[in-house]
Amino acid sequence: MSRILIIEDEAAIRRVLVKILSEENKGYEVFEAEDGLAGMEIIKKEDFDLVLCDIKMPKMDGVEVLEAVKKIKPEIPMVMISGHGDLDTAVNTMRLGAFDYISKPPDLNRLLNTVRIALDTKELEVENTRLKKKVSKNYQMIGESSEIEQIKEMIEKVAPTEARVLIAGPNGTGKELVAHWLHQKSERSKGPMIEVNCAAIPSELIESELFGHVKGAFTSANKDRAGKFEAANGGTIFLDEIGDMSLSAQAKVLRALQENKVQRVGSDRDIKVDVRVITATNKDLKKEIEEGRFREDLYHRLAVILIKVPSLNDRRNDIPLLVDYFTGKISSDHGTTQKKFTSKAIKLLQEYDWTGNIRELRNVVERLIILGGKEITEEDVKLFASK
Repeated sequence: MSRILIIEDEAAIRRVLVKILSEENKGYEVFEAEDGLAGMEIIKKEDFDLVLCDIKMPKMDGVEVLEAVKKIKPEIPMVMISGHGDLDTAVNTMRLGAFDYISKPPDLNRLLNTVRIALDTKELEVENTRLKKKVSKNYQMIGESSEIEQIKEMIEKVAPTEARVLIAGPNGTGKELVAHWLHQKSERSKGPMIEVNCAAIPSELIESELFGHVKGAFTSANKDRAGKFEAANGGTIFLDEIGDMSLSAQAKVLRALQENKVQRVGSDRDIKVDVRVITATNKDLKKEIEEGRFREDLYHRLAVILIKVPSLNDRRNDIPLLVDYFTGKISSDHGTTQKKFTSKAIKLLQEYDWTGNIRELRNVVERLIILGGKEITEEDVKLFASK
């Protein structure tokens, strides 16, 4: 049910608008206010998906209503209703944040189209906000150690820029979390974030995966297919385990970075792309360069900003926070009561050698929650967390 408020001082026009909208869609719940002050009182108390507001009204005009609504509930789209002498003012309201304006007497098709588009836009914005919150929750960066605080500070500085970032660190340390935070805090956050695990794709298929292919380019190419760079247009592409990419694919990535163009496998046509490239690796790329397995020119293109993610053994002070976070998340996923870890159990976990880093810690916490007692003790850790 979409809730629509009409603020209009002319009773006849108000009745017409209510009738049109109510008959157009049974899913519209339409409310009325006879002037700007009355409208504002309703908006303060209730939520609406759309407000239609006249410009010329006594007590409080439409421009004042628009400015007030944008301060307290900026998510509500405002469509302004203008008389013939108000067109300049109506256009100006667009600069102040109005979604659109319609003229009196309202044209039926124009009115209904504007209402539909405004409601659809509001729905998309709400969904995007929900998904962003969901994504942010899934990619929280837990920790208060100096190492993690430094990474968070660097993300805040780097994310709003277009600088390419290379994230280095051992497996399981959370390099993908850094990549997601960089994207979410960037100007590209409304665009897609496309992830590619270079280590998981066979070397003979990596170029097709990244750049796409045309029909007939190879035996199984039955139709044209866009690659990940095209899919990430307007957003971010995250190339994980970039150190495992073949040299021929590296050359094409270098060209894409230099010229902002890609070519599908089997085609000689350039396709322009606008993507920010973030990469990650668990390898020493300088050593890979010395041994001829990684291009030095590509490395310098990718590592404009280098973020090193520490191993869990180098940030043991964060283990109690991580255990608490994983305990809550895992208990919620399993639908069970959250268990408590004793201080001795936590201390023992802090002393372990976490070769698998955060990923390994999460697995151990899940095992302890499933197999341990009502309270996770030092004995449970010794019994179920052993290597």
